[in-house]
Amino acid sequence: MQRYYSNGKLLISGEYLILDGALGLALPTSYGQSMEVINASGDLLAWESFDEQSQLWFKADFNLNTLSFEIYEGDYDIAIALQKILQKAKNLNSAFLKSDQGYKVKTQLNFPRNWGLGTSSTVINNIAQWAKVDPYKLLFESFGGSGYDIACARSNSALTYRLKNETPLSTSVKFNPPFKDRIYFVHLNKKQISKDSIKEYKKTESINSQYLEKISKLSERILNCDTLSLFNDLLAEHESILSEVLKKETVQEALFKDFSGQTKSLGAWGGDFILATGDKKTPDYFKQKGFETVIPYSQMIKGS
Repeated sequence: MQRYYSNGKLLISGEYLILDGALGLALPTSYGQSMEVINASGDLLAWESFDEQSQLWFKADFNLNTLSFEIYEGDYDIAIALQKILQKAKNLNSAFLKSDQGYKVKTQLNFPRNWGLGTSSTVINNIAQWAKVDPYKLLFESFGGSGYDIACARSNSALTYRLKNETPLSTSVKFNPPFKDRIYFVHLNKKQISKDSIKEYKKTESINSQYLEKISKLSERILNCDTLSLFNDLLAEHESILSEVLKKETVQEALFKDFSGQTKSLGAWGGDFILATGDKKTPDYFKQKGFETVIPYSQMIKGS
């Protein structure tokens, strides 16, 4: 049996502008997804995916020669997406899935699928490990995106990430703010589809290079920040810049005007997790507003 594991991800700074070359700060999460591969007889790849409660949410058989499939559990769109990833992996490594044997694959999440921590990116990175192909190429040729999620899937520490001439540049960094016990991650009770958000962003006008420089400098300052008050100021400035670029309200303006701390969208705006700074009463504030999933920094971030 072969076993693979990939971390989930949170993008603290950079958001959409990473696509245009800005520097971002990203954190791998304590949550992720494993994948087990067992050799089997026949010419099928029997795929099963389980959620954090070990409930089967997707099951399909793929013909190893054609990658045609039969679905037993789950959505057609999921099967099509998985078929595309497997086909791209075969294109990148002609020896992948070419043998006289079949396979049984089992994936296991340890976080809810609607959290947006990287259900797709962790699968792509796990398949890339199995197929012995470049995970960034596999991502770019199947799902698209900036690739920071792949960098997180493979990293055990915080990292800075940027695209330079479409080449991923990931650097491990130390991010251990003395106020990390004042940082929380709040789920907004809805899933944001990254692919759709990226398509929408690409419709915007050409991004002024000054925005990219400002966000890159903010990423560096956030990384090296050592006081909560400055951290809050930097997050607020970052939100203001992205609000101007995207022509959208910040999450604080839209939902949390009366919050005494600072909030910040993470990754695609409009769903998944946000970051919030506050105190021991912070979880109660969000729960009273109907946002039950409030996770402390030490529980969410890998190695914290």
